Amino acid sequence: MPALDGLRTCAVALVVVYHVAPDLVPGGSVAVDLFFTLSGFVITRLLLAEYARTGGVALLPFYRRRWLRLVPALLVLCAVCAALSLTTSLWGFADSWRAAGVSALFLVNVVRAAESGPYSDFTGPLAHTWSLGVEEQFYLLWPLVLLALLRYTRARTVLLCTAALCALPVLWRCALWAPDAAHRVYNGTDTRADQLLAGALVAVVLARLRADDPRLARLRTWAGRLAWPALGLLALVAWRVPVTADSGAWTAVWYTAGFLGVAVLSATVVAGLELRPGGWLSRLLSPAPLAWTGRHLSYGIYLWHYPVVRLLASLGMEDGRLPATVVLTLLLALLSHRLVEAPFLRRARRPAVRRP
Repeated sequence: MPALDGLRTCAVALVVVYHVAPDLVPGGSVAVDLFFTLSGFVITRLLLAEYARTGGVALLPFYRRRWLRLVPALLVLCAVCAALSLTTSLWGFADSWRAAGVSALFLVNVVRAAESGPYSDFTGPLAHTWSLGVEEQFYLLWPLVLLALLRYTRARTVLLCTAALCALPVLWRCALWAPDAAHRVYNGTDTRADQLLAGALVAVVLARLRADDPRLARLRTWAGRLAWPALGLLALVAWRVPVTADSGAWTAVWYTAGFLGVAVLSATVVAGLELRPGGWLSRLLSPAPLAWTGRHLSYGIYLWHYPVVRLLASLGMEDGRLPATVVLTLLLALLSHRLVEAPFLRRARRPAVRRP
């Protein structure tokens, strides 16, 4: 899906700008919400395709593929940050060897969720890996839930249960909400699961509809019509809404119902791109360089950009920090793809060998 890969490129570019120059895009963190929904869609689509093909889901090979896709590149990043912590006096990496251990276990989101006041610098240059913790914890649980639904319920029930699960985190956020619970709500897997499940719901809906089903034709029409305004609203949020700022009542609304609203917008965009691959929006997001970057470099860019921001800040760079961050991050992402991610992805595509 070149358009979805292009969407990844746009989302990770927004995250980079947000972390370097937040005044330009005060709501740039909405790109992470978009990543959650996109990830939920892609993972669920893969699981459903395997179930339709084989009548089951091989969970251990699934977890093995996820490990090979995500962990080796993350461990390299953690090792580099730990080495800089132990061998240099750069303030941006002080004591980050501790953060490296937490990040390698995908627990940064748990640490950040437990902090009621301003974030400490405990997670340092690896603070951004909180979102990887949310995704990995979701990947651990959702396949088990989906497989149980597929085996023991009808297709309609799978759809209804997925939709119901999307609503539960909203109710849970409302129950938890208090000004000192903002970090708990923002970083918790249980409180952000609706954004991943919204993508999963799109995958379940599309898997249930046959190619000749008239409902699919109507869905394709409306998804194509609504994808543009949905993407426009997401861009407006990124440009004008200070999502993570303390804005009193507005923050309460955003941290309870707002996350689901963003998930609905993101799911609409994903559905539009999936159902209208020849549409104008898909064409806009499908140029080869954009799609290739999203497919091969988006993970590496996300991993390395924030440590690069901290490195340049530690070195005292003020002028030209954004272009310097982009260039250095792209270089590191290319190295990560070529030397770490691609070799392990080749292993992930090979079936695991069973020893006698």
